[in-house]
Amino acid sequence: MNFKLELLNKEDLPIFKKDMQEAFQIGFEENYGKTDGTILPEKDIDESLNTKGSIAYKAVVDNKIVGGAVVVINEETKHNDLHLLYVKYGIQAKGIGKMIWNEIEKLHPDTIMWETCTPWFEKRNIHFYVNKCKFHIVKYEREINEEGFIGDGGDGMFIFQKVMK
Repeated sequence: MNFKLELLNKEDLPIFKKDMQEAFQIGFEENYGKTDGTILPEKDIDESLNTKGSIAYKAVVDNKIVGGAVVVINEETKHNDLHLLYVKYGIQAKGIGKMIWNEIEKLHPDTIMWETCTPWFEKRNIHFYVNKCKFHIVKYEREINEEGFIGDGGDGMFIFQKVMK
């Protein structure tokens, strides 16, 4: 597999957003059934992309985008956030998510701690972060908090941390 993690460019942004939304939507609908609602609204993606310190990456295999991630890097504290990570629907469980994460860690070697979250029902994501990427669950967040936590409508999110140093 010819895998690369590259900075996302403006030309690829529409497909990045569409593929990410589709992956999140289908993940939800596999648990709860069809919904008319949008699970990951474009405004949430844009909020992550426009956060101070935000860097967006696209995962490419054989010149095709197969996933991506948005991280937020805090150069002062070295406590960084993984806002979004996705693998294109239909090609999950092939190690692409782990390759994305491994490359992110290599690209940001000064990180002291990573933090991310996932909805309580996303068993595949929970397995991925804990068992594949070695994050630890540190909290269960049920409501939007004072930091403006982007949640899942109040049903609950697991908060993960990975201490690097």
